[in-house]
Amino acid sequence: MTAEANPEPDDAIDVILTQWRRERPDLDLSAMGFLGRLSLLTRAVETQVDDMLASHGLGRGEFDVLAALRRSGPPYTQIPSELSAALMMSRAGMTSRLDRLESAGLLQRNLDPADRRSFRVTLTDQGRAIIDATLTDHAATLNRLISGLAPEDVATMTRILRTMLDTVT
Repeated sequence: MTAEANPEPDDAIDVILTQWRRERPDLDLSAMGFLGRLSLLTRAVETQVDDMLASHGLGRGEFDVLAALRRSGPPYTQIPSELSAALMMSRAGMTSRLDRLESAGLLQRNLDPADRRSFRVTLTDQGRAIIDATLTDHAATLNRLISGLAPEDVATMTRILRTMLDTVT
């Protein structure tokens, strides 16, 4: 039941909306409720994903690099600029991530035989094992988080979120 139809607040967002509607009845606050809940949901999902990643010894940034290499297919190799572009981050930020992952033995950097001014980043066997195990747990975590939704609700939300992203980006 929505806050509009129910005089009793259902959650913390409803409390805030009820207060604002009392103080500013002239404003349409429907977006505030929707986006406030979306923000709370995002934080809750990020916390659970971060906890799962930490159980594998990874942070979100390290996971992203390993996942980009793994999904690139054999031989699981890219140049740093390709990784930076795929992850929408600066080359300087990428260098520090690569340093940490290389120190952990999860990837290696070798000179590019086609262009000795550059190097290639390759997932090691250990890195592949870590990303495969982590991705398995990541998929399970995400599926658990949406397990209370019917498949048609997931499809509807996906369509709505895709439309919203097209609108704001």
